[in-house]
Amino acid sequence: MGTYYSSEKNIQILIALLKMHNIRKVITSPGGTNMMLNASLMYDGSFEIYSSVDERSAAYIACGMAEESGEPVMITCTGATASRNYMPGLTEAYYRKLPILVVTGTQDIRRLGNLYDQVIDRTIQAKDIVTFSTYIPTVRDEKDAESATLKINQAISALTLNGGGPSHINLETIYSKDLSVKELPPVKTIHRIDYNDKLPELPQGKIAIFIGSHHSFNEKLTMCIDAFCENHNAVVFCDHTSGYKGKFRQVDALLNTKNASCLHNIRLLIHLGEISGNHFNVGPRAQEVWRVCEDGQLRDRYGKLSYVFHMDDLHFFESYTHVNIQPGTSFLLACQKEYQELYASLPEFPLSNIWMAKQLAHRLPENSVIHFGILTSLRSWNFFEISKSINSACNVGGFGTDGMLSSLLGASLVHPQKLYFGIVGDLAFFYDMNVLGNRHFGNNLRILLVNNGKGCEFTHHLNPGHIFEENVNPYIAAAGHNGNQSHTLVRNYAQSLDIDYMAADTKEEFLKHLDKFIDAKITKSCIFEVFTHDIDENEALKLITSTGKANDLKAELKDCVKNAIGEKGVATLKRLLK
Repeated sequence: MGTYYSSEKNIQILIALLKMHNIRKVITSPGGTNMMLNASLMYDGSFEIYSSVDERSAAYIACGMAEESGEPVMITCTGATASRNYMPGLTEAYYRKLPILVVTGTQDIRRLGNLYDQVIDRTIQAKDIVTFSTYIPTVRDEKDAESATLKINQAISALTLNGGGPSHINLETIYSKDLSVKELPPVKTIHRIDYNDKLPELPQGKIAIFIGSHHSFNEKLTMCIDAFCENHNAVVFCDHTSGYKGKFRQVDALLNTKNASCLHNIRLLIHLGEISGNHFNVGPRAQEVWRVCEDGQLRDRYGKLSYVFHMDDLHFFESYTHVNIQPGTSFLLACQKEYQELYASLPEFPLSNIWMAKQLAHRLPENSVIHFGILTSLRSWNFFEISKSINSACNVGGFGTDGMLSSLLGASLVHPQKLYFGIVGDLAFFYDMNVLGNRHFGNNLRILLVNNGKGCEFTHHLNPGHIFEENVNPYIAAAGHNGNQSHTLVRNYAQSLDIDYMAADTKEEFLKHLDKFIDAKITKSCIFEVFTHDIDENEALKLITSTGKANDLKAELKDCVKNAIGEKGVATLKRLLK
């Protein structure tokens, strides 16, 4: 009987990545859930396969083999107590930092705890037997395949990350008897580059840098990034959480939402920073992504990751500043020109967070600091540039409604001689308003409270919640709380705490108070409450996100809903709305 590779895609992906990462030594123990993996490895013919019935012995054999050869070694066994027998040898490997890749077979994880035989819980590992553990379920579609590929790359990378050690893959099987596959699928291999490794060559073509949320850049690093960009005709795309204020900075939200031509045909995207509220969409347009991060972790935000540079930003840019030089600034100039044209063509917005951002962004006092609430406030301001002397921040790490005012206060206590501005919606304000009563509250805070009486984020055309129309308000958008846009609640609270208070219901009233709100002289903290309406907030967002094509909004909504609730959810909604 001729057998080939198993039809189970997760097995195929694993074997393909083992080969791409040059892991050839395998010690296998007999069993049912790793049977088809063993058969596929045998068919491939390029692995050194050794058999050990005793899993405890197999793990120790791997220790000796890895130490002597200097190469990673894979061990594989079935479920049940077989995997438990690896623990003594893996403990040895953990403390000696030996690169042993453990692949345990498992049945469908949903059987766990339901009295199926040979199904034991491996969801939690002892702290000192592996440095990384992941579960690879059966691959049923392309998204599953992408996830499995990334996780296996992560497991293999962990073998040598930060000194290395054992790494674990819990591989599900459906016991397919189909062994007819003669060729492995193409797989994306992600390589980690450490300080002393040979650096890959920069590809020829358009190079962009994207910076997510990041600590402020010091002068040396900023100059190094600028030198890199000048030598390679590159641009740094970022938002108000990036921390980068160099010559090649370009806020991208307006370009991105208008599908600007300057964002097309990116050959390489270099990704720095962490989670961002900037839904930067150039990733899908880029051919390849390199990520630079000191933690060395494989984080594939755009699905195009090929290298992770396990080093600090300065070392990376210093290493590439003077190689493969393609000098120029034409890319930056094209972005600036298109941004300016788009900005000049913006329509008049109704009273809204976006309109206020447009009025305020260019008028904030130099050397001040500004904090944004997540989602609506941050998004609204990302369309507009602010002075490079102004530092900005947002709680995008946990991305929660809570804590914005507290973070603003904490920052303001560090430099009482600076002005600290906060842009916050009503739900986030009332969630965290108790901090305003803190006795350490200073006189350098300026809070712009955009009060539309609800979680307006859930009502706009890009959010799936808008399909519920008025029914979105009671429980999804949480409308009507905190006095239902009371004009006295915040005023009285502020005055009781000796905080200045201003309010506006119209553009004229807003502009009337604007000079006082942005006055650079530090005298007394204040709250500027502006009452808006969701219909105006949503109209402003439509105006700024529309590219002028009739079907754009419909397409944007469709994509947003599909991403949020999936294909099955879309089908269910269609049935409900009939």
